[in-house]
Amino acid sequence: MGDRLKIGDKVRVVGIPPILPEDDLKTRSIFTSCLGRAFPIVSFNGHLLELEVGEAVGELPYIHTIWIEPQFVEILESTA
Repeated sequence: MGDRLKIGDKVRVVGIPPILPEDDLKTRSIFTSCLGRAFPIVSFNGHLLELEVGEAVGELPYIHTIWIEPQFVEILESTA
């Protein structure tokens, strides 16, 4: 990525992890809905980024959260 990612940075989801369950939470469907869309980073858990993505499925942002690896996003705006 080059830049160090920070909370508040805006990133675009450019890929989907290859192994995702299609479960009762509709994990795969939510990730697919996020593809190509931009979200701010909310927090980190190890190397994973937390994105609030409810708006990708027509709900408030905080209703759905995904945890995604940095290689599946591109940075759009840095909080500096």
